[in-house]
Amino acid sequence: MDIQAKKLLQFLPTDQILRTIPSGLFLVDREQRIMLWNAEAERITGFPSAEALGKHCSFLAGVPCGEGCGLFSPKVSKPLIGAPCTIKGRDGRRIHLLKNVDYLRDSSGEIIGGIESFIDVTQQTEMEIELRRQAEILEQTVLKRTRELEEERSRLRAVLDGMTDFAYITTPEFRIDFMNQSMQEVFGSCIGQPCFETIYGEPDICSWCPMPEVSRGGTACLERHLEANNRMYEVIHTPLRDADGRVQKLAVFRDITDRKIVEERLREANRELDAFAYTLSHDLRTALSPILGFAELLRSDYGDRLDDRGLDFLGEIETQGEKMLELMEDLLALARVGWVESPPEPIDVGRLVLKVADELRQTYPDRPLHVKCGSLPRLRLPASLVTQLFSNLLSNAQRYGNSLPTPIEIGGGETKGRLQYFVLDHGQGVSVEERERIFELFYRGTASEGIPGTGIGLATVRKIVRLYGGGAWVTETPGGGCTFWVEFPAESQRSSLDEPTSG
Repeated sequence: MDIQAKKLLQFLPTDQILRTIPSGLFLVDREQRIMLWNAEAERITGFPSAEALGKHCSFLAGVPCGEGCGLFSPKVSKPLIGAPCTIKGRDGRRIHLLKNVDYLRDSSGEIIGGIESFIDVTQQTEMEIELRRQAEILEQTVLKRTRELEEERSRLRAVLDGMTDFAYITTPEFRIDFMNQSMQEVFGSCIGQPCFETIYGEPDICSWCPMPEVSRGGTACLERHLEANNRMYEVIHTPLRDADGRVQKLAVFRDITDRKIVEERLREANRELDAFAYTLSHDLRTALSPILGFAELLRSDYGDRLDDRGLDFLGEIETQGEKMLELMEDLLALARVGWVESPPEPIDVGRLVLKVADELRQTYPDRPLHVKCGSLPRLRLPASLVTQLFSNLLSNAQRYGNSLPTPIEIGGGETKGRLQYFVLDHGQGVSVEERERIFELFYRGTASEGIPGTGIGLATVRKIVRLYGGGAWVTETPGGGCTFWVEFPAESQRSSLDEPTSG
């Protein structure tokens, strides 16, 4: 190894730091021989480190290449940010990149090599997944930083400058201590200025500021819109200690503008679909009411004039009309379900469940209902929606799974950051093949033959839990029957368990 190569290797940051960089990166000496080739460069190009190290960087067949690439050309000012480039991957395919280029200098200022970082823009979706993974690695690494790593801060910042994502560091006093090159291109140099004013346009400390959480060693992931370029970002805030041991905040941005546009279009489509379902079911119910009314009038005033066949026809009209009316009512209930602002305090789910059970007994006196309710976490969701959710689950168990004297069991708890609730019965159960479809609109399992229902109740359950970031599924009850589960994120729910109740 020549003297120049040894000098360059002494300058290199540790492998631990290089693993935190969510982009391809390689270093070259003055002869443009590759001295370091990180894992992301391997993933993007397909060339393993063993094949790349020691080669002239022109083996990538970049366009442009030579002096045109700007790596050591005095005609190209450094750093060079966001330059387009096309290379040839190991499998022969052409890969389009955006790259950043800069010199590497020793302590005397002499140029000893070059650094190039790049991202693959031919597969944005894959890149986003990789950036997320790299951000998680960066988050975990930053949490383990100690005071001695301050010696490498200048090197870390040099690498951050090679990123196309925005990144900045603030002091505990909310002053900007560092902004990478990509961010300075949009905001200019803002070192020493308040982050809340310069970046977010706020006159005072942001109400949502994650600094208290970061100061305790935690991590926060927030979505924020930047007026400076009218883009939406997912921002990951992590702790970073300075030379005095104080916790600063490192923020890394990921552009999610396109994703948010697609999400809003989807929400609008769902709103239009709900409005259509509501209007259709309401109008059909309005038209159905006089049909049932005239059928009742026909039976009372003219029933004695109809023969058995006519009475059968009239009975069929009434039966089908009642089924249609039930369907319209369920469709209206499904269409009315929408996101509602959560109450400031969590509600007592256990008391609400017992109230729902009493109402079902009164509504369907011919369907016995024995319920055993255990400890249930409090839930900070609208009581009307929670009532509708458990009403559908208990009504479903009352129809298909009520096997007296064995009670229907309701329970719940917190598991891995999720609040979970279950409704357990000992009925016929749901086959494995049908469990994936049981929450689909209008779907009714084989066990429903001869039992009234519309196949909308469980679809309503799934819609409610999805509105609040939850999920719903069904499993087999040991000994026979099925257990329906729903869950919600425990974050900000302040879950405290009630005393066991029974009914």
